[in-house]
Order: sequence, then C-alpha cells, then structure tokens
Amino acid sequence: MTATGATDPADLGVLEAAARLRSRSLSAVELLDACQARIAARNGGEPTFDGAPDAINAWVRLYPELALELARAADERLAGDPGGASPLCGIPLALKDLFAVRRLPVTASSRVLEGNVAEADSAAWWRLRERGMVLLGHTHTHEFAAGGTTDQVGNPWAVDRSSGGSSGGSAAALAAGMAPAAIGTDTAGSVRIPAALSGVSSIKATYGRVPDEGCIPLAPSLDHVGPMARTVADCVPLMVALATEPGSDPDPTIAGLPVAPRPGPRPLEGVRIAITDRPDGVDTEPDVLDRLDDARRACERLGAEVVELAAAPDVEPEDSVTIMFHDVWRYHSGLVDSADRYRESIREFVDIARRVHDPVAYDAAQQRRASMAEGWRTWFAQHRIDALLEPTVPMTAPLRGDGYDPGHLGGEGDPLIAFTATWNFTRFPVVTLSAGAGPRTGLPVGASLIGPPDAEPVLAQIAIDLQAGELPPPRPPAA
Repeated sequence: MTATGATDPADLGVLEAAARLRSRSLSAVELLDACQARIAARNGGEPTFDGAPDAINAWVRLYPELALELARAADERLAGDPGGASPLCGIPLALKDLFAVRRLPVTASSRVLEGNVAEADSAAWWRLRERGMVLLGHTHTHEFAAGGTTDQVGNPWAVDRSSGGSSGGSAAALAAGMAPAAIGTDTAGSVRIPAALSGVSSIKATYGRVPDEGCIPLAPSLDHVGPMARTVADCVPLMVALATEPGSDPDPTIAGLPVAPRPGPRPLEGVRIAITDRPDGVDTEPDVLDRLDDARRACERLGAEVVELAAAPDVEPEDSVTIMFHDVWRYHSGLVDSADRYRESIREFVDIARRVHDPVAYDAAQQRRASMAEGWRTWFAQHRIDALLEPTVPMTAPLRGDGYDPGHLGGEGDPLIAFTATWNFTRFPVVTLSAGAGPRTGLPVGASLIGPPDAEPVLAQIAIDLQAGELPPPRPPAA
C-alpha cells in the first residue's frame, strides 16, 4: 500500500492520520517510516545527552525495532477489525523520559539513572500500548523534570532558543513534525510551557484523572500526566486513552470531550470568559501581551462575553516552596549516593529539597493550599466564569544554554512558571494553545484556558473552536 496525496504522512495530525489508517489509504508501517525519515532529517543527528547548538535533539533514545514490531501489529489489528480498533491504533508516539516501558531504559535525561531499566510498564504507556500506539522513542526532559528550559533540546522555531520544559523534547518532536503525538508531565507548567514556547497544544487535566504509576515523580502532590499534540483536537483521543482503563467506558467528563468545532460564525455564544489582573504583576513581553489581546478579540468575534475581573488570591510563595521541595525529597532522598552525577542546577535543586523537608510545615502548607484552591472554585462559581484566559508564560522562547548552570533553579521565582504553577496548586484543568507568533520575535506565544475541576470538555471545546477559526496552529518557518 502506498500513501496517496501530496502531503507527507509525517505532517498528519492524530485525527487525520487515524482516518487514513482506518480507511487503509495509509498503513501504520508507512506512517512510521515517514516519522522516522523526518527524525533523520530534522533531529540534527543521533540523540545525544547534551545536545549541540545546531541540533534539535528532541530524543534521548529511539527504538526502531520495537516501533516496527508495534506498527506491524497495529496494521494487523486495523486489517482484522478496523471498527473495533482504537482511534490511536497505529499512531506514532513520543514518550517523555520519565515513563517506564518494560525492559527499556528510563533515565529522566540524567546520568544519575544511567543504566536504569524498567521492570514494568508505566500506567500511561500501558494504556496507550493497549490502544495500539507505536512508540518511536523516549524524548528529553529537563533533568528529572526540575526546570523549564530543557537546554539539551533546540526549539524547531530557532535552534538557539529553548523549546521549554520540562517536556521540551516532546514539544520539539511535535513542532518539528517528527511525531504526531506526545506525552509529558506537568508539575508547575511542564506540558504547558513547552507547548507555548514551541507553538503546539496540551491538556493538563484535573489532578488525578490520569494515573502516574510507573512515572518518575518530581512532586507527587502537584504532578499531572498530560497529552501533547499540534492541536487541541488531536490531544483529545490521547486524553481519553490516558484517563480510561482499556475495555472500560470513559467517565462522563472524559466522554464529553469534543474533537470537532461547533458550526456557525459564533460558536462561543453564551460562553463567559474572564481576563484577570494577574499579568499586571508579572514582567510580560510585549509580544505576549499583544497576542493575548488578539486571543481575547478572537473569543469576542466568535461570540463569547469577555469580562475583566480581579483574580482570587494565589498560593503563598513560602507554601509553594514548602510543598514542592518536601515532595521532591521523597524520591531524591534515595539517590544521595549519586549526587555528584546531577547537573549543577539540579544538584542545588535537590539540596534545597533536603533542607526544606519538614512534615509539620508541609501539612500546614497543604491545608492553606487547599483553602486557596477553594477560593478559586468559589471565584469561578460566583462570577459564572466558563474559562479564564491568560498567557501561558510571560515570554517567548529564551536563548538556550544556561538552564543547568549554578543558580538556575526551577520553582518559586522562576518567571517561566509565573502563570502556570498556580493551576498545579489548585489542581484545576488547563488547555494550552498557540495564540500565534509574536510580531517582534517571530516566536510562538501560548494562551491558556483554565476552568474549575472537571471543566475539560468546556475548555477543550473553546480551544477547538478558536483553532478552527481565529487562532489556527502556527508552523515553524523551516517545517
């Protein structure tokens, strides 16, 4: 079978590829071949630990033999029972180097875990494997997911720029057209920051909706597992699979996730969207402010009512430090004998965790965090807000190269998480999409839609309507 049409199969999104696989106008092996050819053309050589200034280097490791085995199995499933196969059957996947895959290395892009081989599949990979996805390889993370830059990875929009983090390799693989689907984690913004800086999309679901068993943790009370793709609609089947046991029906929230825009010129009629004063307290680039204003006007043109409101109180900075670093120490206390193998900023990060670890202070901080989250729930309800619209990060992609240097600590005070971290502490769902390229920098700007718990269907529908009309996903100039 030969793929038809002028489009390179590597450029297909999840939903487009799924339709062609189902119709048998494209095979899973052919789609895999196209993605592997794209990796060879755009990654910048074989995967490396540190990366190179002129390379994207999205991948830690590639698994061509396993990928071919999975693609052939997917083709057999699609040929034998196309109606019963999952929409994800045969879709290539980039998996962040935190998720265990049985008998394969999982290293968190760190020499601390060099030689570590998983004994069992992570819950996320098992659910996706059971749907017939094809694992291309593990993608780079900022070491142990403890930062927002992933400096060993170049941004496909400009390789001297960061792709964001900590799921930077996943975002770069998507933006460069090396994979149509990816999975990341998010502790203070780690699927949303790279989505914003690389011009792709992500969903951070309500906390706990996706299991994290078998995933190397950063801060378990804040960690979320989330899908990434070029569009929000393409994230949806990934979200459904991640949140649902194979063979089971999705819960009502997940079952309500849309994959198509609503008809008509004003699909957001009746939707109430808030803009808050949160950006006023953050040093935000003009490109970001301009594109946020564009996103606001796009919502209004599609029929939404947009209101300006004062924000509810945020988590206290001291509490964010206490919660984050106490959580970090739970895992990293077992790695003290390898402390000299961390990159310098990560060694400092873990050392802070060792010093901050305090169960009594932690419990008190978690109680105050819960009160803060309840304040935001009340805010959404009292103001009848369907979604809060704000920048994902206050900047476009920064220059890469210094995120692992001494003094470059993730966590409280890091400008990359100035907007995103709040929603890990509230545990609310967030959908991130691109608001376009900045007029000054030419680099992507991200916008986030936030809602109360279980608002994923509403947020995804707003984003899908925007991407179908006023805010189409951008493509890197070289793609």
